[in-house]
Order: sequence, then structure tokens, then C-alpha cells
Amino acid sequence: MKWWLLAAVLVTAALGLVTPWAPLMDLIQTDPSVARLLLVELRLPRVLLGLGYGATLGLAGAALQAIFANPLASPDITGSSSGAALGAVLGGYYLGLTGPLTLAGCGAAGALLALLVLFGLAGLRPDTSSLLLAGIAISLAAGALTSLALALAPSPFAFYDAFDWLMGSLDDRSLGQTGAALIPAAVAGLWLIRHSATLDRLALGEDVLAALGHDPGRLRAEVVIASAVAVGACVSVCGAVGFVGLIAPIAARKLTRGHPGRALIPAALIGALLLSGADLLARLAPLGRTIPLGVITAVLGTPLFLWVLLRLRWRLTS
Repeated sequence: MKWWLLAAVLVTAALGLVTPWAPLMDLIQTDPSVARLLLVELRLPRVLLGLGYGATLGLAGAALQAIFANPLASPDITGSSSGAALGAVLGGYYLGLTGPLTLAGCGAAGALLALLVLFGLAGLRPDTSSLLLAGIAISLAAGALTSLALALAPSPFAFYDAFDWLMGSLDDRSLGQTGAALIPAAVAGLWLIRHSATLDRLALGEDVLAALGHDPGRLRAEVVIASAVAVGACVSVCGAVGFVGLIAPIAARKLTRGHPGRALIPAALIGALLLSGADLLARLAPLGRTIPLGVITAVLGTPLFLWVLLRLRWRLTS
């Protein structure tokens, strides 16, 4: 109940119903039409994207940590986030596709291409190490190509224009963009939740999972595909946001006593709360300034990441 109460408070604050810097209630009384426009066209998509994107990152991160059996795994290692960023940059600056939905389509195409390359390198039923190495290689290559594309872009302000998008932003997104991001993410996320019991069995070992009638290689491939589709769809609209998909699953496993499958839904809820809270902090920037979401999540997530890393090192040496 406390989690849902916190979510309700965050949603209410994000919509501007109780925030002193955006007195929406006063505007509703003085000019209802403008208040409706502000609420439905600007703030509602931002709130939905914050909750949906955060839930997607938490859910995908929990599933990936389950199949890799590693608490340091995150959605970034599939290469879909970097591929989506590369696709959006190429579409926007070289193909002239600057419309919100067409730009999202370019990002989704980039994520899909990265996924195809991933399985081209690791195979259709890959082992854990092949997936990990191929995903890291694709992420690094796509990141380097994105920087190169921005450096060679016709516009000299390409880096400045793309900064907020590449670092994550929920500003000025429409309901159409919200649907383009969250509908594919919801379909892939429901598939992951449906296989939560199988992910719990995987924790017992691949031999046990195979004895129960499941193919570990196929499960890994399907989880990576679903995670890449979900995260790639959100990145294509909102840009890349780090650390949420890493921290939320770790906290969720604490709540579920180490069960990776049972941690999927709690990780989604924690991810939604984390990203919505980070977006509220981004709104505290002075007028005329913006703070990208990726910067806030990195500042908050880096100490937690280092704590997890040091704890793992302590376990290995003790």
C-alpha cells in the first residue's frame, strides 16, 4: 500500500496539482480550457512516459539480470539503446525525418538493427558470455557511430540539439509519441512477466531448467529480444536513461529475497517511481535551463552502483 501511495503522490505532483511552481488548480478556476490543454497535451504524456519508461527499464533490467545471473547487467548491454540513438540521429540529420513519430520510427529501426547484429554475432541460441560480449561491442560501436554522425552532421549545432535527447528527456512529448513508446514496451513487458516463473527456475541451474522441459538458449534469446524491443521503443522517443534499469532490479530482489522472477513486477514499480522522481527533480531547474534525465539518474545512481560493485568484490575476497 505504501508503494501505491508514493506513486499516487508522485503522479499528482507531476501533473502539477500540488506543486507550488505550477499552480494548476488556480488555472483550472480561472481558465479551464487552457488548464485542460496544459494537463492533457503537455503534462499527461510526460507523466505516462515517466512511469512507463521507468517501469520498462526496471522490468527489462530484472529479466536481464536473471538470465545473466549478474546484478550488474542492465538494458544497455543488449545494444538496443545505443542502436535507437544512432537510428534517430541518422534519421533526423541525414534523412530529414524530423517529425516526432517518424523520428521514433527511426529510433525503433536502429534498435531492431542492433538486435539483428547481436544475434548475428552471438547466434540464435546464444550462451551467456557470447550475448554479453556481443552486446557490449554493439553498444560501443553504436555510441562511436552516433558521435561520428553528429560530428559530421550538416548542422553545426547538431551536438547541442541532440544533447537533451541523447541524455534522456520527457519534455514536449505528445500522446502519439507516448503510444509509440509504451504500446510495444507493454506488449514485450507482459511477455516477460508471463515467464517470471521460468526465470525463477533458471536460478536453479540450466540443467534443472532443461530437465523441466525448457530450452535455456531459447529463453535467453527471447528475453533479450523482449527487453530490447521494450527499451528500444522507449529510447526512440525519450532518449537514453541510465542506471534505472540497474538499480531498480537490485532493490526489487531485496524485497523478494533473491527470487529473480518474482522481482520483475517490483522492479517495474521501483523503476517507475525512480524515473518519475528524477523527472520531478529535472523540473526544479531555473527558468530557461534544462537538466537531462540521464544526468540526474547518473548522479543518483553512480554511488549505488559503486556500492554494489564494492559489495560484490568484498564477497569474492572474503
